[in-house]
Amino acid sequence: MNWQRKMNKALVRFTGFQIERAGKKAPAAEAPLPVPETRAPADPAIDRLLEAPVFLLSPVRSGSTLLRSILNAHSALHAPHELHVRRLRVQFDTNLAAKAMAALGHNQADLEHLLWDRVLHRELVRSGKRYIVDKTPANAFAHQRIATCWPDARFVFLLRHPASIATSWHEAGPDKRTPAEAAADALRYMKAVQRARAALPGLTVRYEELSAEPERVTREICAFLELEWEPGMLSYGEQAVIEKGLGDWRDKIRSGTVQPARELPPADQVPDVLKPISRTWGYLT
Repeated sequence: MNWQRKMNKALVRFTGFQIERAGKKAPAAEAPLPVPETRAPADPAIDRLLEAPVFLLSPVRSGSTLLRSILNAHSALHAPHELHVRRLRVQFDTNLAAKAMAALGHNQADLEHLLWDRVLHRELVRSGKRYIVDKTPANAFAHQRIATCWPDARFVFLLRHPASIATSWHEAGPDKRTPAEAAADALRYMKAVQRARAALPGLTVRYEELSAEPERVTREICAFLELEWEPGMLSYGEQAVIEKGLGDWRDKIRSGTVQPARELPPADQVPDVLKPISRTWGYLT
């Protein structure tokens, strides 16, 4: 049969066609699945297990680990490490599976939302507390979908001086990014947080105020969440520590008490790329 293969190769080369045995058909490829619509739960009482989840939206290196540790010390709040549940995906391997779920009223996004809610609810139940707090910084890029998934979600926006964020982001990986690259990369998170602040209701907290007046700020957070303030939030145990002079939180075993943040940089040391967001957040006049 070698001559047949040679003839087919010649035909393909000169005509673009080839000869196939009669009756032999290649399986038809499935049409690509449509992009799912993102929508609120059809029946929140059934479709969602979580009650009023809390999302801490912040840029990287903005003190979110500090605030997470403080909130986790409250008897009603479970604030685990970054969970990245929005990166969990549901996939239909066939159109038949998609049609079967559609008959039940679910599209791909609906099923992903069910998965996200179940994962967080399991974590919350295991903690024995009432509300879950998710502080994943990348959630700011998906704030609208998170609000769609959980219509009763509460949002706390944590801000920090943009230049301090950029400096800390560079110091966290000096071999990974230059100071200019750190500023540009951190700015993506800052802009995402600002878009979320403009689109969603919530409470804005500043890292500098949290570190300087932890009781006042944590009382404001508890009032926003309709919870009684608890003094233990200010001595949250061996969960995180602040490095004096750096103002950055690292996971270490040491008694957790709130320490002052680093001094704010003077205006002439703020990178040009960060000046607009610094003005928007009130750090530059």
